[in-house]
Amino acid sequence: MIKAQWAKARLDFRFEAITSRERMWHKDTFFVRVWHSGTPDVVGIGECPLFRGLSADDRPDYTKVLADFCRRPSEWRLCSYPSIRFGFETAMADLEAGGRRLWSDGPWSRGEKGIAINGLVWMGDADTMGRRIAEKLDQGFRVLKLKIGGIDFESECRLLENIRSHFRPADLEIRLDANGSFAPCEAMERLGRLAGYSIHSIEQPLAPGQKDAMRELCRRSPIAIALDEELIGYHSEERTAGLLDDIRPQYVILKPALIGGCGAASVIAEQASARGIGWWATSALESDIGLNAIAQWVDSCNVTVPQGLGTGNLYSNNVPSPLEMHHAALWRNPAGNWGMPDNIEWQD
Repeated sequence: MIKAQWAKARLDFRFEAITSRERMWHKDTFFVRVWHSGTPDVVGIGECPLFRGLSADDRPDYTKVLADFCRRPSEWRLCSYPSIRFGFETAMADLEAGGRRLWSDGPWSRGEKGIAINGLVWMGDADTMGRRIAEKLDQGFRVLKLKIGGIDFESECRLLENIRSHFRPADLEIRLDANGSFAPCEAMERLGRLAGYSIHSIEQPLAPGQKDAMRELCRRSPIAIALDEELIGYHSEERTAGLLDDIRPQYVILKPALIGGCGAASVIAEQASARGIGWWATSALESDIGLNAIAQWVDSCNVTVPQGLGTGNLYSNNVPSPLEMHHAALWRNPAGNWGMPDNIEWQD
């Protein structure tokens, strides 16, 4: 018989993390551990990274549902809460393989190669963003992802103009993430302005739920558009296929914890590829427990484009782990050790 427990932890950002939606100094997350009743010393660990204000499962009964599935962990596939499914999916895989190895024994898991990632530049005032951009470039990143929508649009354009005055498109790829901050009436004009800076793509220019406007934007935009938040809440293969057929974006961004786990992400990746739609994965501000799971899934997909997996250094109290950042890539050190946050209390 499989047994399970859960625990809550608070992750502390090293800085004020700003998006067009909110400002954050902390993020709560949840862990699950599972074991066979006959071998209680062999456990699998997973993370349920609830994202307040964004996850489809941000509901008052979240911990009640989590506790309920800890009492019947073998039924985790029946859970409709995406982050809880992700946590149990990865905990069960870890239980079978051990050592946070999960389902992948590829070259990344063995520490033989890194996964190329983009350098994430969070919102801030113009000076702060300029400093963060310079730091990422000094660290060797040649793909930057800038969150926009937090300061005035003209200041953001000046930042992009400054970057392009020093780096040609062939030397530096720029991805943007608008987090749904554009209004439909202004989106085309803004995309036209941004296109002058040779932007690779822009994530979710419109807030989700405006399918007609997003479809038209994907058809006419001079910049490739990637769906991100638009995918949240689609819990069936038929619905995700219908969404892709309806909107026809150029890319989709896959956050396993927000769409029901790595298995669900695999389905959407296959659906996108069959339609000529590109994709890459990003984390949803997980600790290194969740980040490791996503990276192993990405490794199993044999991806070649830089991924959005550079969030491990965001926290001052992250889980002790063998994940390391080197030369704009995420690595797994086979000699490293795993730990858990201090002072968490496991509950049945």
